[in-house]
Amino acid sequence: MAKTMKLRLGVADDPTQLQPSLSDCLAAILQQANGLMAEVLHGLDTGAAGTGSRRIAAFQQPAVRGTILALRAGPAAIQATFVQELTRLVYEGGGKDQTAAEVLRFDDLQLFADEQLDQSIELARAQQEVALAVDDSLPAVDALISTMLGWRTIQPGLNPIRPDVFVRALQFALQEHVRDAHVREALITPAAGLLGVNLRRLYREVTDWLRSTGIEPAVPLGGRVDKTTGASGKPVSDAAAKTLLTLDRLRKLLTGDFDTPRKAEFLHTVPASMAMLQYLKKTDELVKRLEQRPRVETVAAPAQPVDMLADVGQPAPAPARIGEQLGQEVVQMMFEHLLEDRRLLPALKRELKTMEPAVHRLAKADSRFFSDRTHPGRQVLDRITQRSLAFTSEEDPGWPRFIATVQEASRWLESKVIDADTFAELQHSLQEQWKEQDQGGKHKREEAAKALLHAEQRNLLAQKLAAEFVQLVEDIDVADFVRDFLRNAWAQVVADAQLSCEDGSSDPFGYRALVDDLIWSVQKTSAQRGRARRLVQMIPGLLQRMREGLQRIGYPSELTQRFFDHLITLHKAAVQEGRDPEVQKAADAAWNEESGFSDSAVEMWLDGVEVQESGYVDFQGLETDTEHVASVEAAQQEAQARQQEEAQRSSEEDAPGEITLGAGRPEDLRVGTWVEIRIKAEWVRAQLTWCSPHATLFMFTSAGGTAHSMSRRTLDRLRSTDHLRVVADRPVVEEALDQVAQAALKNSLK
Repeated sequence: MAKTMKLRLGVADDPTQLQPSLSDCLAAILQQANGLMAEVLHGLDTGAAGTGSRRIAAFQQPAVRGTILALRAGPAAIQATFVQELTRLVYEGGGKDQTAAEVLRFDDLQLFADEQLDQSIELARAQQEVALAVDDSLPAVDALISTMLGWRTIQPGLNPIRPDVFVRALQFALQEHVRDAHVREALITPAAGLLGVNLRRLYREVTDWLRSTGIEPAVPLGGRVDKTTGASGKPVSDAAAKTLLTLDRLRKLLTGDFDTPRKAEFLHTVPASMAMLQYLKKTDELVKRLEQRPRVETVAAPAQPVDMLADVGQPAPAPARIGEQLGQEVVQMMFEHLLEDRRLLPALKRELKTMEPAVHRLAKADSRFFSDRTHPGRQVLDRITQRSLAFTSEEDPGWPRFIATVQEASRWLESKVIDADTFAELQHSLQEQWKEQDQGGKHKREEAAKALLHAEQRNLLAQKLAAEFVQLVEDIDVADFVRDFLRNAWAQVVADAQLSCEDGSSDPFGYRALVDDLIWSVQKTSAQRGRARRLVQMIPGLLQRMREGLQRIGYPSELTQRFFDHLITLHKAAVQEGRDPEVQKAADAAWNEESGFSDSAVEMWLDGVEVQESGYVDFQGLETDTEHVASVEAAQQEAQARQQEEAQRSSEEDAPGEITLGAGRPEDLRVGTWVEIRIKAEWVRAQLTWCSPHATLFMFTSAGGTAHSMSRRTLDRLRSTDHLRVVADRPVVEEALDQVAQAALKNSLK
């Protein structure tokens, strides 16, 4: 396969002669997919039929061996499935249909069926095998692919040929062609190991090829927080035994299986029942059951009669103390993750450490703490940690006031009986204190959101009107600046007038009807009797109403003046009917003049009041590397075009309809997400507090209630140029618990 790969890709002697696009790279990789699966099947066959060190004992089972032989006898089907699924995942960016193991959530674990749990463990084992194999070759690939995606920094999660995409394609292929779950479980890990070895070779060849063509790798992120987690990457300390924490036990904790009270001790009642048990010939079973029963260190409860009709052959229920131990372990690990989170400031971590004993007592007495994300105990921790993300330093304005409320809460918990009601009372107290602090900011946000909502409605309606106006002048010879004015500025005027109308009129101020007069007054046409006289009569009123409409929406005065200068020049020439050469010359120049009006179909437009109230960040006003932005946008457009072409060629039936490679779309951000935005050479920590219904406008709010709103295009630009960084897109406490679930998954693999 290695030789085939090098022959296919080639090595450029002159980098300027061969500069592959992202689509070229993906196509080359996918052409090797069939060979990858062939190597995997060959390795499985060797393990089943080999001798000595190449022989795999698990493959000697009749069912497993038979399956391997069947796959080798007819490899085309599974190879085709693997290639098809890999192609789909690659061209969708690997972002869809993610399996449970990749998006394992602590709170969702209780909903898992046994089959889903097994599948999570199965996939995790496979990913572990491949990750170990490609560990040394993957970083170079991530760096080069990130460059081809238009990023300056390495973005491993956006790499469309990252290892987990291949693993998921392998798992899908095995699920389709190996129906027996036990056989598939025996095959998935060895198959993933074989895939990893060959994928490592493929990654190295891709790296050599891309480097030889002159593609420069992206740079590492440095000390920046990785994705949306602030975890330091250090393993959780082993202060508590982790032997209890597995996915199966964690799920039982969440579903309340450990809440069943311990059955009463009945060892001293055995002699009284021995005669009957001997008669039933169950003596040996009972003794064996009693011997295997876990020892209980607590004092035995009062004796209860033995249910002689019970099935003594069934295993004894797990003692409740296992659930208690597991719950304490989960709480401890959760706090360990919180205390290692680099996004939380040291003073807050000290207060969390003070609260930890109270949370331990709460979780021991009330297991709903684990299964209910709305539990008051969870809510208190969640609200405190989320609010703390507004601050990047203990010197930030507002921090002393915030930390004082947390310190008061810590002291208050030390003096109370700990239960859910206690935390509910604390939650209410904190919310009331913060509500008073946030009152001014809340009013500002509401006003800003109101202004932005009106702006979105106006812009969406303006886009429809713009299409109508363009159609009106489609076959008419009018100046370009007039066309641009109609589909931009005047479409906004008409849309605003329609939205402000309360009596149901579609044209309350006659701005829509004015369009026909404007077009007639500026079109090049043969002389008509009475045209000059009619123009003289209509022009004053036409100009007055147009100025009125533009003032109504606060359109920029410089653009307004430029338009009227050109328009008046055309009108003068039309009235004089070409009799004055100088006037006609000026009219000809105005006819060919660029309009200067922004394209509302590309960029949202807000008036002065809306900009001021919402803290609008204009696309044109961003202080970014213009050269880099242009190259990023060009690369993204080229990549998307090529990907769409390749997707259509790959499979008529399963070709993806949407390409998600490159920078994440704005809809990936959810309300509540904390980000850092670089605005005017400064980094600002802010939270996404509002998104318009059609996701065209977004509002972020920083500490103190300052709003920073922007359009979809601006947000895209900020993200693609690394001027907007996600700090946390989910609650910090949820992330810490999710890491506990990931630890349980790792323990399940042992």
